[in-house]
Amino acid sequence: MLKNKKLLFSAVLALTLSLFAFSFTNPGKRYFEIAKNLDIFATLFKEVNVMYVDEINPNKVIKVGIDAMLRSLDPYTVYIPEDDIEDFRTQSTGQYGGIGAVTSRINGAVKVIMLMEGYSAQKDGLKIGDEIIKIGNVDITNLSREETNDLMKGQANTNVSLTVERFGNDTPLTLNFRREKVKVKNVPYYGMASEDVGYVKLTEFTMQAGKEVKNAVVELKKSGAKKIIVDVRDNPGGLLIEAVNIVNVFIPKGKEVVSTKGKVTENNAEYKTLNSPVDTEIPLAILVSSGSASASEIVAGSIQDYDRGIIIGEKSFGKGLVQIPRPLSYNSQLKVTTAKYYTPSGRCIQALDYSNRNADGSVGKVADSLKKQFKTVNKRIVYDGGGVDPDIEVDKERLAPVAYALAGKGLIFEYATKFYYENQSLDIEDFRLSGSQYADFKKWMSNKEFSYSTKVESDLKRLTANAESEKYYTSVKDQIKALESTIERSKQNDLDNFKSQIVRLLEQEITTRYQLEKGAIESSFDSDKDILRAIAVLGNPQEYRAILSGK
Repeated sequence: MLKNKKLLFSAVLALTLSLFAFSFTNPGKRYFEIAKNLDIFATLFKEVNVMYVDEINPNKVIKVGIDAMLRSLDPYTVYIPEDDIEDFRTQSTGQYGGIGAVTSRINGAVKVIMLMEGYSAQKDGLKIGDEIIKIGNVDITNLSREETNDLMKGQANTNVSLTVERFGNDTPLTLNFRREKVKVKNVPYYGMASEDVGYVKLTEFTMQAGKEVKNAVVELKKSGAKKIIVDVRDNPGGLLIEAVNIVNVFIPKGKEVVSTKGKVTENNAEYKTLNSPVDTEIPLAILVSSGSASASEIVAGSIQDYDRGIIIGEKSFGKGLVQIPRPLSYNSQLKVTTAKYYTPSGRCIQALDYSNRNADGSVGKVADSLKKQFKTVNKRIVYDGGGVDPDIEVDKERLAPVAYALAGKGLIFEYATKFYYENQSLDIEDFRLSGSQYADFKKWMSNKEFSYSTKVESDLKRLTANAESEKYYTSVKDQIKALESTIERSKQNDLDNFKSQIVRLLEQEITTRYQLEKGAIESSFDSDKDILRAIAVLGNPQEYRAILSGK
Protein backbone atom coordinates (compact mmCIF):
# COMPACT_ATOMS: atom_id res chain seq x y z
CA MET A 1 0.00 0.00 0.00
CA LEU A 2 2.82 2.42 0.89
CA LYS A 3 4.52 1.67 -2.43
CA ASN A 4 1.29 2.43 -4.31
CA LYS A 5 0.90 5.75 -2.46
CA LYS A 6 4.48 6.69 -3.37
CA LEU A 7 3.79 5.87 -7.00
CA LEU A 8 0.60 7.91 -6.93
CA PHE A 9 2.41 10.86 -5.34
CA SER A 10 5.15 10.68 -7.99
CA ALA A 11 2.57 10.56 -10.77
CA VAL A 12 0.60 13.52 -9.42
CA LEU A 13 3.82 15.51 -8.83
CA ALA A 14 4.96 14.89 -12.40
CA LEU A 15 1.56 15.84 -13.77
CA THR A 16 1.48 19.01 -11.67
CA LEU A 17 4.92 20.10 -12.83
CA SER A 18 3.97 19.45 -16.45
CA LEU A 19 0.84 21.53 -15.94
CA PHE A 20 2.83 24.48 -14.64
CA ALA A 21 5.08 24.24 -17.69
CA PHE A 22 2.06 24.01 -19.96
CA SER A 23 0.28 26.97 -18.34
CA PHE A 24 2.90 29.47 -19.48
CA THR A 25 2.12 28.81 -23.13
CA ASN A 26 -1.56 27.72 -22.95
CA PRO A 27 -3.40 29.73 -20.26
CA GLY A 28 -7.14 30.02 -19.80
CA LYS A 29 -9.89 27.52 -20.39
CA ARG A 30 -7.72 24.83 -21.99
CA TYR A 31 -5.38 24.85 -18.99
CA PHE A 32 -8.32 24.52 -16.63
CA GLU A 33 -9.77 21.57 -18.57
CA ILE A 34 -6.45 19.73 -18.54
CA ALA A 35 -5.91 20.43 -14.81
CA LYS A 36 -9.45 19.35 -13.99
CA ASN A 37 -9.19 16.03 -15.86
CA LEU A 38 -5.76 15.19 -14.48
CA ASP A 39 -7.10 15.82 -10.99
CA ILE A 40 -10.06 13.53 -11.71
CA PHE A 41 -7.66 10.84 -12.96
CA ALA A 42 -5.47 11.08 -9.84
CA THR A 43 -8.38 10.98 -7.39
CA LEU A 44 -10.04 8.17 -9.34
CA PHE A 45 -6.90 6.07 -9.21
CA LYS A 46 -6.56 6.76 -5.48
CA GLU A 47 -10.10 5.55 -4.81
CA VAL A 48 -9.72 2.45 -6.99
CA ASN A 49 -6.41 1.62 -5.33
CA VAL A 50 -7.94 1.90 -1.83
CA MET A 51 -11.42 0.51 -2.37
CA TYR A 52 -11.22 -2.10 -5.15
CA VAL A 53 -12.02 -5.61 -3.92
CA ASP A 54 -8.68 -7.11 -5.08
CA GLU A 55 -5.15 -5.76 -4.88
CA ILE A 56 -4.28 -3.94 -8.11
CA ASN A 57 -0.96 -3.54 -9.89
CA PRO A 58 -0.51 0.24 -10.35
CA ASN A 59 2.04 -0.17 -13.17
CA LYS A 60 -0.30 -2.41 -15.14
CA VAL A 61 -3.49 -0.42 -14.53
CA ILE A 62 -1.97 2.96 -15.38
CA LYS A 63 -0.26 1.56 -18.49
CA VAL A 64 -3.63 0.26 -19.68
CA GLY A 65 -5.00 3.76 -19.22
CA ILE A 66 -2.07 5.35 -21.05
CA ASP A 67 -2.32 2.87 -23.93
CA ALA A 68 -6.08 3.44 -24.28
CA MET A 69 -5.58 7.21 -24.31
CA LEU A 70 -2.91 7.02 -27.00
CA ARG A 71 -4.93 4.56 -29.11
CA SER A 72 -7.62 7.24 -29.37
CA LEU A 73 -5.06 9.38 -31.25
CA ASP A 74 -3.45 7.05 -33.79
CA PRO A 75 -1.76 3.61 -33.81
CA TYR A 76 1.73 5.10 -34.01
CA THR A 77 1.74 7.26 -30.86
CA VAL A 78 2.81 4.76 -28.20
CA TYR A 79 4.20 4.61 -24.67
CA ILE A 80 7.42 2.61 -24.32
CA PRO A 81 8.11 1.50 -20.74
CA GLU A 82 11.64 0.93 -19.54
CA ASP A 83 11.35 -2.84 -20.03
CA ASP A 84 10.71 -2.37 -23.76
CA ILE A 85 13.33 0.28 -24.47
CA GLU A 86 15.88 -2.25 -25.73
CA ASP A 87 13.45 -3.59 -28.33
CA PHE A 88 12.67 -0.02 -29.41
CA ARG A 89 16.38 0.69 -29.88
CA THR A 90 16.73 -2.48 -31.92
CA GLN A 91 13.96 -1.28 -34.24
CA SER A 92 15.76 2.04 -34.74
CA THR A 93 19.35 0.80 -35.03
CA GLY A 94 18.86 -2.75 -36.30
CA GLN A 95 21.38 -3.93 -33.69
CA TYR A 96 21.08 -6.28 -30.75
CA GLY A 97 23.16 -8.74 -28.79
CA GLY A 98 22.40 -12.29 -29.88
CA ILE A 99 23.38 -15.25 -32.03
CA GLY A 100 21.64 -14.36 -35.32
CA ALA A 101 18.75 -16.83 -35.29
CA VAL A 102 15.11 -16.12 -36.15
CA THR A 103 12.47 -18.31 -34.52
CA SER A 104 8.73 -18.82 -34.72
CA ARG A 105 6.14 -21.07 -33.09
CA ILE A 106 4.99 -23.74 -35.52
CA ASN A 107 2.31 -26.10 -34.26
CA GLY A 108 3.21 -25.19 -30.69
CA ALA A 109 6.96 -25.75 -31.06
CA VAL A 110 9.66 -23.06 -31.24
CA LYS A 111 11.42 -23.67 -34.55
CA VAL A 112 14.40 -21.96 -36.16
CA ILE A 113 13.02 -20.44 -39.38
CA MET A 114 16.04 -18.42 -40.57
CA LEU A 115 19.73 -17.95 -39.83
CA MET A 116 21.55 -14.68 -40.39
CA GLU A 117 24.63 -15.29 -42.47
CA GLY A 118 27.99 -14.97 -40.74
CA TYR A 119 26.78 -15.01 -37.13
CA SER A 120 27.26 -17.59 -34.39
CA ALA A 121 24.00 -19.47 -35.00
CA GLN A 122 25.04 -20.33 -38.54
CA LYS A 123 28.75 -20.78 -37.85
CA ASP A 124 28.29 -22.99 -34.79
CA GLY A 125 25.85 -25.54 -36.13
CA LEU A 126 22.25 -24.39 -35.69
CA LYS A 127 19.99 -25.41 -38.60
CA ILE A 128 16.70 -24.13 -40.01
CA GLY A 129 14.05 -26.58 -38.83
CA ASP A 130 15.67 -27.25 -35.44
CA GLU A 131 13.18 -27.27 -32.58
CA ILE A 132 14.50 -25.43 -29.52
CA ILE A 133 13.50 -27.14 -26.28
CA LYS A 134 15.89 -25.52 -23.79
CA ILE A 135 17.92 -22.32 -23.58
CA GLY A 136 20.65 -22.80 -21.04
CA ASN A 137 18.88 -24.73 -18.29
CA VAL A 138 15.47 -23.20 -18.98
CA ASP A 139 12.77 -25.42 -20.48
CA ILE A 140 10.98 -23.17 -22.98
CA THR A 141 8.00 -25.44 -23.69
CA ASN A 142 5.50 -23.02 -22.20
CA LEU A 143 7.29 -19.77 -22.99
CA SER A 144 6.14 -17.30 -25.64
CA ARG A 145 8.23 -16.53 -28.71
CA GLU A 146 9.11 -13.15 -27.17
CA GLU A 147 10.27 -14.75 -23.92
CA THR A 148 12.32 -17.25 -25.90
CA ASN A 149 13.99 -14.49 -27.91
CA ASP A 150 14.78 -12.56 -24.73
CA LEU A 151 16.61 -15.61 -23.35
CA MET A 152 18.68 -15.95 -26.52
CA LYS A 153 19.60 -12.26 -26.52
CA GLY A 154 22.15 -10.76 -24.17
CA GLN A 155 25.38 -8.87 -23.89
CA ALA A 156 27.92 -9.43 -26.66
CA ASN A 157 30.75 -11.84 -25.81
CA THR A 158 28.60 -13.89 -23.44
CA ASN A 159 27.81 -17.56 -23.98
CA VAL A 160 24.48 -19.30 -24.39
CA SER A 161 23.60 -22.94 -25.09
CA LEU A 162 20.57 -24.28 -26.95
CA THR A 163 19.19 -27.79 -26.68
CA VAL A 164 17.45 -28.72 -29.91
CA GLU A 165 15.61 -31.61 -31.47
CA ARG A 166 16.76 -32.18 -35.04
CA PHE A 167 15.18 -34.17 -37.85
CA GLY A 168 16.67 -37.66 -38.01
CA ASN A 169 18.31 -37.49 -34.56
CA ASP A 170 16.95 -39.74 -31.83
CA THR A 171 18.36 -37.66 -29.00
CA PRO A 172 18.46 -33.88 -28.48
CA LEU A 173 21.63 -31.95 -29.32
CA THR A 174 23.17 -29.26 -27.10
CA LEU A 175 24.92 -26.54 -29.07
CA ASN A 176 27.04 -23.71 -27.66
CA PHE A 177 27.08 -20.19 -29.06
CA ARG A 178 28.77 -16.91 -28.30
CA ARG A 179 26.57 -13.84 -28.44
CA GLU A 180 27.79 -10.95 -30.56
CA LYS A 181 26.51 -7.61 -31.79
CA VAL A 182 24.07 -8.60 -34.50
CA LYS A 183 23.23 -6.03 -37.17
CA VAL A 184 20.01 -6.72 -39.03
CA LYS A 185 20.72 -5.90 -42.66
CA ASN A 186 18.52 -3.34 -44.35
CA VAL A 187 19.48 -4.99 -47.64
CA PRO A 188 19.49 -8.74 -46.94
CA TYR A 189 20.05 -9.50 -50.63
CA TYR A 190 21.16 -7.95 -53.89
CA GLY A 191 21.98 -9.73 -57.11
CA MET A 192 21.21 -10.04 -60.81
CA ALA A 193 17.55 -10.76 -61.55
CA SER A 194 18.37 -11.19 -65.25
CA GLU A 195 21.35 -10.72 -67.52
CA ASP A 196 21.42 -6.93 -67.17
CA VAL A 197 18.87 -6.12 -64.41
CA GLY A 198 20.13 -5.72 -60.88
CA TYR A 199 17.80 -6.37 -57.94
CA VAL A 200 17.98 -4.84 -54.44
CA LYS A 201 15.78 -6.19 -51.64
CA LEU A 202 15.21 -3.49 -48.99
CA THR A 203 13.43 -4.75 -45.86
CA GLU A 204 14.38 -2.17 -43.19
CA PHE A 205 15.02 1.55 -42.79
CA THR A 206 17.38 1.45 -39.83
CA MET A 207 20.74 3.23 -39.59
CA GLN A 208 22.95 2.83 -42.65
CA ALA A 209 20.09 1.80 -44.97
CA GLY A 210 21.12 4.44 -47.51
CA LYS A 211 24.73 3.29 -47.43
CA GLU A 212 23.69 -0.34 -47.93
CA VAL A 213 21.54 0.52 -50.95
CA LYS A 214 24.32 2.68 -52.39
CA ASN A 215 26.88 -0.11 -52.00
CA ALA A 216 24.47 -2.63 -53.54
CA VAL A 217 23.87 -0.46 -56.61
CA VAL A 218 27.61 0.17 -57.05
CA GLU A 219 28.36 -3.57 -56.88
CA LEU A 220 25.51 -4.45 -59.23
CA LYS A 221 26.79 -1.99 -61.82
CA LYS A 222 30.20 -3.63 -61.57
CA SER A 223 28.47 -6.96 -62.22
CA GLY A 224 26.95 -5.65 -65.43
CA ALA A 225 23.62 -4.19 -64.29
CA LYS A 226 22.22 -1.70 -66.82
CA LYS A 227 18.88 -1.35 -65.00
CA ILE A 228 17.93 -1.52 -61.32
CA ILE A 229 14.94 -2.85 -59.35
CA VAL A 230 14.54 -1.73 -55.73
CA ASP A 231 12.02 -3.90 -53.87
CA VAL A 232 10.28 -2.26 -50.86
CA ARG A 233 7.25 -4.53 -50.86
CA ASP A 234 5.93 -5.14 -47.32
CA ASN A 235 8.60 -2.84 -45.90
CA PRO A 236 6.85 -0.93 -43.05
CA GLY A 237 9.37 1.91 -42.99
CA GLY A 238 11.66 3.35 -40.34
CA LEU A 239 14.05 6.29 -40.24
CA LEU A 240 12.99 9.18 -42.48
CA ILE A 241 16.57 10.34 -43.07
CA GLU A 242 17.48 6.94 -44.49
CA ALA A 243 14.66 7.27 -47.03
CA VAL A 244 16.26 10.56 -48.09
CA ASN A 245 19.66 8.85 -48.38
CA ILE A 246 18.21 6.08 -50.54
CA VAL A 247 16.52 8.51 -52.93
CA ASN A 248 19.87 10.35 -53.07
CA VAL A 249 21.40 7.27 -54.73
CA PHE A 250 19.34 8.10 -57.84
CA ILE A 251 18.75 11.88 -57.85
CA PRO A 252 21.18 14.82 -57.72
CA LYS A 253 22.47 16.64 -54.67
CA GLY A 254 20.33 19.51 -53.36
CA LYS A 255 16.93 18.14 -54.37
CA GLU A 256 14.04 18.11 -51.88
CA VAL A 257 12.91 14.58 -51.03
CA VAL A 258 10.36 15.19 -48.29
CA SER A 259 9.09 17.95 -46.02
CA THR A 260 7.34 17.70 -42.65
CA LYS A 261 4.65 19.99 -41.27
CA GLY A 262 3.09 19.83 -37.82
CA LYS A 263 1.58 21.90 -35.01
CA VAL A 264 4.96 22.95 -33.62
CA THR A 265 6.07 25.05 -36.56
CA GLU A 266 9.70 25.34 -35.47
CA ASN A 267 10.01 21.58 -35.97
CA ASN A 268 8.86 21.77 -39.59
CA ALA A 269 11.66 20.85 -41.95
CA GLU A 270 12.66 20.18 -45.54
CA TYR A 271 14.96 17.25 -46.23
CA LYS A 272 17.18 17.53 -49.29
CA THR A 273 19.74 15.23 -50.81
CA LEU A 274 23.19 16.00 -49.42
CA ASN A 275 25.53 13.82 -51.46
CA SER A 276 26.52 13.11 -55.03
CA PRO A 277 24.31 10.36 -56.49
CA VAL A 278 25.50 7.02 -57.79
CA ASP A 279 23.55 7.20 -61.06
CA THR A 280 20.85 9.65 -62.18
CA GLU A 281 20.21 7.98 -65.55
CA ILE A 282 20.05 4.23 -65.01
CA PRO A 283 16.50 2.92 -65.67
CA LEU A 284 14.84 2.28 -62.31
CA ALA A 285 11.80 0.39 -61.01
CA ILE A 286 10.49 0.50 -57.43
CA LEU A 287 8.32 -2.44 -56.34
CA VAL A 288 5.60 -1.60 -53.81
CA SER A 289 2.76 -3.48 -52.13
CA SER A 290 -0.12 -2.71 -49.79
CA GLY A 291 2.35 -3.38 -46.96
CA SER A 292 4.83 -0.73 -48.12
CA ALA A 293 4.51 2.14 -45.66
CA SER A 294 6.08 5.30 -44.30
CA ALA A 295 9.74 5.55 -45.39
CA SER A 296 9.03 3.09 -48.23
CA GLU A 297 6.38 5.48 -49.48
CA ILE A 298 8.75 8.44 -49.22
CA VAL A 299 11.15 6.59 -51.53
CA ALA A 300 8.43 5.53 -53.97
CA GLY A 301 6.62 8.89 -53.87
CA SER A 302 9.77 10.96 -54.38
CA ILE A 303 11.05 8.79 -57.23
CA GLN A 304 7.61 9.08 -58.84
CA ASP A 305 7.37 12.87 -58.34
CA TYR A 306 10.73 13.37 -60.05
CA ASP A 307 9.78 10.90 -62.82
CA ARG A 308 13.05 9.19 -61.97
CA GLY A 309 11.70 5.66 -62.10
CA ILE A 310 8.57 3.55 -62.51
CA ILE A 311 6.51 2.34 -59.53
CA ILE A 312 5.21 -1.21 -59.98
CA GLY A 313 2.88 -3.38 -57.90
CA GLU A 314 -0.03 -2.42 -55.62
CA LYS A 315 -1.21 0.84 -54.07
CA SER A 316 0.95 1.38 -50.99
CA PHE A 317 -0.33 1.47 -47.40
CA GLY A 318 -0.80 5.22 -46.97
CA LYS A 319 1.12 6.24 -43.84
CA GLY A 320 2.04 9.89 -44.14
CA LEU A 321 2.72 10.55 -40.46
CA VAL A 322 6.04 11.23 -38.73
CA GLN A 323 6.93 10.08 -35.21
CA ILE A 324 9.74 11.17 -32.92
CA PRO A 325 10.80 9.70 -29.55
CA ARG A 326 10.47 11.87 -26.44
CA PRO A 327 12.15 10.92 -23.15
CA LEU A 328 9.94 10.43 -20.10
CA SER A 329 10.75 9.85 -16.44
CA TYR A 330 12.01 6.48 -15.15
CA ASN A 331 13.82 5.67 -18.44
CA SER A 332 10.58 5.35 -20.40
CA GLN A 333 9.79 7.04 -23.69
CA LEU A 334 6.91 8.31 -25.76
CA LYS A 335 6.92 7.82 -29.51
CA VAL A 336 4.58 10.58 -30.67
CA THR A 337 3.20 11.64 -34.03
CA THR A 338 4.38 15.23 -34.54
CA ALA A 339 3.84 15.95 -38.23
CA LYS A 340 2.66 14.84 -41.63
CA TYR A 341 5.16 14.43 -44.42
CA TYR A 342 4.85 15.67 -47.99
CA THR A 343 6.57 14.43 -51.14
CA PRO A 344 8.24 16.90 -53.55
CA SER A 345 5.01 17.50 -55.51
CA GLY A 346 3.34 18.61 -52.26
CA ARG A 347 1.13 15.59 -51.63
CA CYS A 348 0.59 13.82 -48.31
CA ILE A 349 -0.26 10.17 -48.89
CA GLN A 350 -1.86 9.59 -45.44
CA ALA A 351 -4.89 7.36 -46.09
CA LEU A 352 -6.71 7.43 -42.73
CA ASP A 353 -7.97 10.57 -40.99
CA TYR A 354 -7.47 9.89 -37.28
CA SER A 355 -8.62 13.40 -36.33
CA ASN A 356 -12.18 12.71 -37.57
CA ARG A 357 -13.42 9.39 -36.26
CA ASN A 358 -16.79 7.82 -36.93
CA ALA A 359 -19.43 7.59 -34.21
CA ASP A 360 -18.32 4.05 -33.35
CA GLY A 361 -14.67 5.14 -33.00
CA SER A 362 -13.55 3.66 -36.29
CA VAL A 363 -11.42 5.61 -38.74
CA GLY A 364 -12.44 6.18 -42.31
CA LYS A 365 -10.27 6.59 -45.38
CA VAL A 366 -10.01 9.89 -47.16
CA ALA A 367 -12.90 10.00 -49.62
CA ASP A 368 -11.99 10.00 -53.30
CA SER A 369 -13.93 13.25 -53.72
CA LEU A 370 -11.59 14.93 -51.22
CA LYS A 371 -8.35 13.79 -52.82
CA LYS A 372 -6.36 16.50 -54.54
CA GLN A 373 -4.37 16.39 -57.76
CA PHE A 374 -0.66 17.10 -57.89
CA LYS A 375 1.79 16.96 -60.75
CA THR A 376 5.14 15.31 -61.22
CA VAL A 377 8.08 17.03 -62.91
CA ASN A 378 6.79 15.80 -66.28
CA LYS A 379 3.25 17.01 -65.46
CA ARG A 380 1.87 13.57 -64.76
CA ILE A 381 -1.12 13.68 -62.38
CA VAL A 382 -0.74 12.02 -58.97
CA TYR A 383 -3.04 12.11 -55.96
CA ASP A 384 -2.76 12.56 -52.21
CA GLY A 385 -4.79 10.93 -49.43
CA GLY A 386 -4.36 7.25 -50.09
CA GLY A 387 -0.87 5.87 -50.51
CA VAL A 388 1.28 5.87 -53.63
CA ASP A 389 -0.49 4.62 -56.75
CA PRO A 390 1.75 2.44 -58.91
CA ASP A 391 2.46 3.50 -62.49
CA ILE A 392 1.97 -0.14 -63.43
CA GLU A 393 -0.50 -2.09 -61.32
CA VAL A 394 0.10 -5.83 -61.23
CA ASP A 395 -2.73 -8.19 -60.33
CA LYS A 396 -1.68 -10.41 -57.46
CA GLU A 397 -2.14 -14.14 -57.68
CA ARG A 398 -3.94 -15.04 -54.47
CA LEU A 399 -2.97 -18.29 -52.82
CA ALA A 400 -5.57 -21.02 -53.09
CA PRO A 401 -6.99 -22.11 -49.71
CA VAL A 402 -5.06 -25.38 -49.86
CA ALA A 403 -1.74 -23.63 -50.50
CA TYR A 404 -2.46 -21.00 -47.84
CA ALA A 405 -3.32 -23.70 -45.31
CA LEU A 406 -0.24 -25.79 -46.12
CA ALA A 407 1.99 -22.79 -45.45
CA GLY A 408 0.03 -21.53 -42.44
CA LYS A 409 -0.04 -24.90 -40.70
CA GLY A 410 3.71 -25.38 -41.16
CA LEU A 411 3.47 -28.35 -43.51
CA ILE A 412 5.50 -26.69 -46.28
CA PHE A 413 8.12 -25.84 -43.65
CA GLU A 414 8.21 -29.36 -42.18
CA TYR A 415 8.49 -31.06 -45.56
CA ALA A 416 11.35 -28.75 -46.58
CA THR A 417 13.23 -29.84 -43.45
CA LYS A 418 12.64 -33.50 -44.30
CA PHE A 419 13.72 -32.92 -47.90
CA TYR A 420 16.95 -31.20 -46.81
CA TYR A 421 18.14 -34.02 -44.57
CA GLU A 422 17.28 -36.63 -47.19
CA ASN A 423 19.09 -34.73 -49.98
CA GLN A 424 22.30 -33.45 -48.40
CA SER A 425 24.30 -33.66 -51.62
CA LEU A 426 21.74 -31.86 -53.80
CA ASP A 427 23.04 -29.31 -56.33
CA ILE A 428 20.80 -26.42 -55.32
CA GLU A 429 21.76 -24.11 -58.20
CA ASP A 430 18.72 -23.76 -60.50
CA PHE A 431 16.84 -26.27 -58.32
CA ARG A 432 13.32 -27.15 -59.41
CA LEU A 433 11.09 -29.71 -57.71
CA SER A 434 10.63 -32.71 -59.99
CA GLY A 435 7.41 -34.61 -60.58
CA SER A 436 8.64 -37.57 -58.53
CA GLN A 437 9.64 -35.27 -55.69
CA TYR A 438 6.17 -33.71 -55.69
CA ALA A 439 4.67 -37.21 -55.66
CA ASP A 440 6.77 -37.89 -52.55
CA PHE A 441 5.31 -34.75 -50.95
CA LYS A 442 1.77 -35.94 -51.70
CA LYS A 443 2.56 -39.34 -50.20
CA TRP A 444 3.97 -37.67 -47.09
CA MET A 445 0.82 -35.54 -46.86
CA SER A 446 -1.44 -38.62 -46.93
CA ASN A 447 -0.42 -39.39 -43.34
CA LYS A 448 -1.02 -35.87 -42.04
CA GLU A 449 -4.13 -34.59 -40.32
CA PHE A 450 -4.93 -31.65 -42.52
CA SER A 451 -8.11 -29.68 -43.01
CA TYR A 452 -9.02 -26.28 -44.39
CA SER A 453 -12.08 -24.35 -45.41
CA THR A 454 -12.67 -22.74 -48.79
CA LYS A 455 -14.65 -19.58 -49.46
CA VAL A 456 -17.27 -21.70 -51.23
CA GLU A 457 -17.71 -23.74 -48.04
CA SER A 458 -18.03 -20.58 -45.96
CA ASP A 459 -20.63 -19.22 -48.37
CA LEU A 460 -22.51 -22.53 -48.27
CA LYS A 461 -22.58 -22.45 -44.45
CA ARG A 462 -24.09 -18.98 -44.54
CA LEU A 463 -26.61 -20.14 -47.12
CA THR A 464 -27.55 -23.07 -44.89
CA ALA A 465 -27.94 -20.83 -41.85
CA ASN A 466 -30.14 -18.41 -43.82
CA ALA A 467 -32.21 -21.26 -45.20
CA GLU A 468 -32.79 -22.59 -41.69
CA SER A 469 -33.70 -19.19 -40.25
CA GLU A 470 -36.12 -18.47 -43.11
CA LYS A 471 -37.66 -21.99 -43.02
CA TYR A 472 -36.44 -23.01 -46.48
CA TYR A 473 -33.92 -25.62 -45.37
CA THR A 474 -36.22 -28.64 -45.80
CA SER A 475 -36.88 -27.65 -49.41
CA VAL A 476 -33.22 -27.20 -50.34
CA LYS A 477 -31.59 -29.75 -48.02
CA ASP A 478 -30.87 -32.30 -50.76
CA GLN A 479 -29.24 -29.69 -53.01
CA ILE A 480 -27.09 -28.41 -50.13
CA LYS A 481 -25.98 -31.95 -49.26
CA ALA A 482 -25.11 -32.59 -52.91
CA LEU A 483 -23.06 -29.39 -53.03
CA GLU A 484 -21.21 -30.36 -49.85
CA SER A 485 -20.31 -33.73 -51.35
CA THR A 486 -19.15 -32.14 -54.61
CA ILE A 487 -16.95 -29.64 -52.78
CA GLU A 488 -15.41 -32.37 -50.62
CA ARG A 489 -14.59 -34.50 -53.68
CA SER A 490 -13.09 -31.49 -55.41
CA LYS A 491 -10.90 -30.68 -52.40
CA GLN A 492 -9.40 -34.16 -52.57
CA ASN A 493 -7.85 -33.10 -55.89
CA ASP A 494 -6.59 -29.71 -54.67
CA LEU A 495 -2.99 -30.93 -54.34
CA ASP A 496 -3.10 -31.53 -58.09
CA ASN A 497 -5.34 -28.63 -59.08
CA PHE A 498 -3.07 -26.09 -57.36
CA LYS A 499 0.20 -27.91 -57.88
CA SER A 500 1.98 -24.91 -59.43
CA GLN A 501 1.37 -22.71 -56.37
CA ILE A 502 2.35 -25.43 -53.92
CA VAL A 503 5.50 -26.28 -55.87
CA ARG A 504 6.62 -22.63 -55.77
CA LEU A 505 6.15 -22.54 -51.99
CA LEU A 506 8.07 -25.80 -51.59
CA GLU A 507 10.94 -24.62 -53.81
CA GLN A 508 11.33 -21.37 -51.92
CA GLU A 509 11.28 -23.08 -48.54
CA ILE A 510 13.64 -25.87 -49.60
CA THR A 511 16.22 -23.47 -51.03
CA THR A 512 16.37 -21.59 -47.70
CA ARG A 513 17.78 -24.76 -46.13
CA TYR A 514 20.76 -24.62 -48.47
CA GLN A 515 21.19 -20.90 -49.22
CA LEU A 516 19.27 -19.10 -46.45
CA GLU A 517 17.38 -15.93 -47.52
CA LYS A 518 19.35 -15.68 -50.76
CA GLY A 519 17.87 -18.97 -51.91
CA ALA A 520 14.26 -18.01 -51.21
CA ILE A 521 14.61 -14.72 -53.10
CA GLU A 522 16.43 -16.07 -56.14
CA SER A 523 14.02 -18.98 -56.51
CA SER A 524 11.18 -16.47 -56.99
CA PHE A 525 12.75 -14.58 -59.90
CA ASP A 526 11.08 -16.62 -62.63
CA SER A 527 7.60 -16.62 -61.04
CA ASP A 528 7.27 -13.28 -59.22
CA LYS A 529 4.85 -11.21 -61.34
CA ASP A 530 6.13 -7.85 -60.08
CA ILE A 531 9.75 -8.71 -60.83
CA LEU A 532 8.89 -10.14 -64.24
CA ARG A 533 6.87 -7.02 -65.12
CA ALA A 534 9.72 -4.79 -63.95
CA ILE A 535 12.25 -6.69 -66.07
CA ALA A 536 9.92 -6.41 -69.08
CA VAL A 537 9.33 -2.64 -68.83
CA LEU A 538 12.97 -1.88 -68.06
CA GLY A 539 13.85 -3.87 -71.14
CA ASN A 540 11.49 -1.80 -73.29
CA PRO A 541 12.92 1.75 -73.49
CA GLN A 542 9.95 3.08 -75.49
CA GLU A 543 7.39 1.91 -72.92
CA TYR A 544 9.58 3.07 -70.02
CA ARG A 545 9.96 6.59 -71.46
CA ALA A 546 6.30 6.80 -72.46
CA ILE A 547 5.14 6.05 -68.91
CA LEU A 548 7.47 8.61 -67.35
CA SER A 549 6.59 11.28 -69.91
CA GLY A 550 2.88 10.82 -69.26
CA LYS A 551 2.11 10.03 -72.89
